[in-house]
Amino acid sequence: MSTSASSRPGQGRSTEKAAEPRSGRPVRKASGSSQEDLVRAVPKAKVRRARLVLTRVDPWSVLKLAFLLSVALGILTVVAAVALYSLSDVLGIFDRVNDVIGTVLGSEAGRYTVASLAPLSTVTSLATVLAVVNVILLTALATLAALLYNLCASLVGGLGVTLADD
Repeated sequence: MSTSASSRPGQGRSTEKAAEPRSGRPVRKASGSSQEDLVRAVPKAKVRRARLVLTRVDPWSVLKLAFLLSVALGILTVVAAVALYSLSDVLGIFDRVNDVIGTVLGSEAGRYTVASLAPLSTVTSLATVLAVVNVILLTALATLAALLYNLCASLVGGLGVTLADD
């Protein structure tokens, strides 16, 4: 079935008015006449509200999201550990700690320095191990929390949320 341009609604008609603005100003007709029509402002629609209940959370979705967020947190942990170590070294904090160790230990202090006790490679390795453990724990705990939420929601009905269309 074919429709021509003149039979479509809103096209090819010269008697239609121009789009009405929302303000109360007078508007001229589309045909170009000098008559003015008063156009009233369109009344604002009432805010629509919907009350919804979150009765189930998909554990697989929670697992995927928790894994991605915990990997991002793990990367942030390793970068922060390296940055703090480097910043402490540049600011001379390690030299001050070495001086304190020298004061406390006396003559044996020469063997113990921060750089020898905790080199950057060791700090980075420990931060990486901590990040991997955090990824595993946070992913497992978030998935467990989703399962517990589903169990509790089946007993008491879930979490009520009111959404509004502004």
